[in-house]
Amino acid sequence: KTHLRHRRIPTASSLSHHTAVWAVGQFIEVPNIEFWDIPSGYLCPPIPGRVDYIHHLADLLAGSFNQDIPRGRDIKVLDIGTGASLAYPLTGQSEYGWHFIGVDTDAVALQSAKQICQYNKLDISLRQQTTPENIFVGAIEPHDFFHLTMCNPPFHASIEHAIKGTQRKWVNLGKGPSKKLNFGGQNAELWYPGGEIKFIARMVEQSMEFADQCLWFTSLVSKKDNLQPLRRILAKARVADFQVVEMAQGQKTSRFIAWTYVQKNQRAGFAKRDQA
Repeated sequence: KTHLRHRRIPTASSLSHHTAVWAVGQFIEVPNIEFWDIPSGYLCPPIPGRVDYIHHLADLLAGSFNQDIPRGRDIKVLDIGTGASLAYPLTGQSEYGWHFIGVDTDAVALQSAKQICQYNKLDISLRQQTTPENIFVGAIEPHDFFHLTMCNPPFHASIEHAIKGTQRKWVNLGKGPSKKLNFGGQNAELWYPGGEIKFIARMVEQSMEFADQCLWFTSLVSKKDNLQPLRRILAKARVADFQVVEMAQGQKTSRFIAWTYVQKNQRAGFAKRDQA
């Protein structure tokens, strides 16, 4: 169940260009959202899969709340790479009332997100990550406590890799060769040195420093082949628990990983420690 209502669902082939993906956002209603827009060339992820991520996070968190999904602003969520669209905070706040802090390296994206918040009178906090090599360092402050972190990590290892991937998709769609990206996005949204696996590995490494400030760290994982090396990375980090959560939207399958440093018998108290 979701409060998001699609006015029109574009066909798969119509999503082969970033303007069509941007249009999906324009055809979605979120209660109390009167203005939504993003700068040209910025990424708006396909919304249904992103909403699914939010709902599965709610189920994950329910395990620390007597199997009841917690709602309201006492639940704190850190969105890494929140983007110009502010997609996760908008959907998560609408459905569950959680309080989001969105982090991004891109000043233009943050200005767009700020504009969305101001126009719609939304209480969503925004922070700029000034060191692109960092993920949690510089984003999590000493006084912070989060129930969840979430992230849609960069997929490609380089811009050249992104273009090659696009060429394959255009051919598969019967469109012929093209160097146009089949989705919008700036460099930081699309690629990271070493690709998705290196980005998530860096995330795991830095999460150890904030083990007592977050209940569950999570990230989408686009490539299923990355799961095995990620298991090894998390084992070295000595996490208390690690889960792979599979999701499906029609014929498309996706997944996210979740890890915590908090033992199972301590999670209920840990989850409530920052609540009034």
